[in-house]
Amino acid sequence: QVQLVESGGGSVRPGGSLRLSCQASGWRLDWYTIGWFRQAPRKAREVILCIANNDGTATYLESVKGRFTISRDRYRNTVYLQMSALQPEDTAIYSCAVGTHHYCSNSSSDFRSWGQGTQVTVSS
Repeated sequence: QVQLVESGGGSVRPGGSLRLSCQASGWRLDWYTIGWFRQAPRKAREVILCIANNDGTATYLESVKGRFTISRDRYRNTVYLQMSALQPEDTAIYSCAVGTHHYCSNSSSDFRSWGQGTQVTVSS
């Protein structure tokens, strides 16, 4: 059973930065497409970015373009979500998941094995 674990969340002031990590135990992340998602209270889950197994990336959420990036460290078996210029509307639980294709997708139904998520809170 594939298990993903997210870390790196926390509370920051508007304009701050955080780097989230998505890690797996017992198998290689670099075999798979990985997506980052977020879900704010009383809102639907949003797909943010995706990195394919060939390291091609895609940003699907317009509001994070230019502020969030996704990357993969094959040595550390970790996929990162680097977030900068954070705003209160970025407050959500952020989670990662494994894609069922070798290419990126903006559909949650194309992902599985969701992690528990990590809370990001942006407030002054």
